[in-house]
Amino acid sequence: MFCNARRICPCGRPHVTIRQIMTLHRLSLRLRQAIMTLHRLSLRLRQAVTQARHLHSSRRGQQLEAVAVEPELPKELSFFRTRESDPACHAEVHMGQYYTLSPVHLRTVFPHGLPSRFQLQMKTFNETCVMVRQPALELISHLKKADYSKPAVRYMFYGANGCGKTISLCHALHYCYTQGWLVLHIPDAHLWVKNCKELLPSTFSPSRFDQPIEASHWLRNFKITNEPLLSKLKTTQRYVWTKRESTEEGRTLAELVEQGVARVRTSSDVVGALLKELRLQAGQPMEGRQEGFRLAVAVDGVNALWGRTSLKKEDKSVVAPEELTLIHNLRKMMKNDWCGGAVISSLSQTGSLFKPKDVYLPQELLGEDGFDDMDPFVPVPVSNYSEKESESCYLYYMDRNWLQHPHSRTEEGKKELLFLSNRNPNVLERLCASL
Repeated sequence: MFCNARRICPCGRPHVTIRQIMTLHRLSLRLRQAIMTLHRLSLRLRQAVTQARHLHSSRRGQQLEAVAVEPELPKELSFFRTRESDPACHAEVHMGQYYTLSPVHLRTVFPHGLPSRFQLQMKTFNETCVMVRQPALELISHLKKADYSKPAVRYMFYGANGCGKTISLCHALHYCYTQGWLVLHIPDAHLWVKNCKELLPSTFSPSRFDQPIEASHWLRNFKITNEPLLSKLKTTQRYVWTKRESTEEGRTLAELVEQGVARVRTSSDVVGALLKELRLQAGQPMEGRQEGFRLAVAVDGVNALWGRTSLKKEDKSVVAPEELTLIHNLRKMMKNDWCGGAVISSLSQTGSLFKPKDVYLPQELLGEDGFDDMDPFVPVPVSNYSEKESESCYLYYMDRNWLQHPHSRTEEGKKELLFLSNRNPNVLERLCASL
């Protein structure tokens, strides 16, 4: 047996026992295990620190990227807008974008207002924006290239209900106004053949009927739009209204218009005289201008001129359109027997009487007589929104905070709206209005 007592070697140094050696060996093993454990822990800690640094750097990169992208957001949103407000400068690069109509032009070119639903949208959005679309660009291109020394070319917008024929016509009319044309605009011809407030026998022709209130109201708006040009044009003959009232030859057309506004009873005959003077003088040199003025005749709902009316005579028989003085004179403007201008019209089944709601082709709405009278004409089809136009319209509604329902502001909600509306502008506007 080993003794625990320390032995002294002959040299005087303590002798190390085998037990002590074994104890030291076990301690060294434990120390080595502890070092290995610490090494593994350090490796794990290093990996954790590396991952944390990578995550922190990626988040910081995302934040910096978001900060860098933030100023670009207006540029992305401007996809649906254009700063070009002059219709003469609109081209294919502006297609599908909204341009802003200035309040001055709105009051001057469209004193009667725009379609009722569009006016509600204008009031809600506190601005007047019109989308640049292919039909309007096509017509403006025709107007730029036309030869105005030849008989007036007739253009006709047609398409399904609510696809934007009226707004396309207004876009083309805005172009004509900015180019210094004299604008003769009938915003809705259907209003002249139904719901007439006052119908009186004509003082000029016993076989016709006057609509003095409608004629006076139209003359007032016509004067607002064309006042600068009317003061430079003169009458070519003497017009007698009553035994005491007449307009002498050489008087300005502004005085002629004022006669119809001040004397409502004679306003229908004044409209006829005014249209006659414009047909005779269109394209002719005028005071202060060497070149002749150009005349834009724009009629929305032109099919009303050959349709049926809801007006009745004293014997309860229905009044024919040609028996109305306003319609009789307006039909003359639809002919292409005059030069120096263009006839811009659109078909409308919205206010059309006794016509199916699903018809929209020219021969269906004009009828045989109307189609023969308007032939030849340049058809300009107006269809529903394209993919780009529908995307632009949706972004515009988002920008105006018109879409309040949370689901409508998602990608799925957008797809549902476009599917339900079939990209029809009018249906899409009504669907979004309820959200």
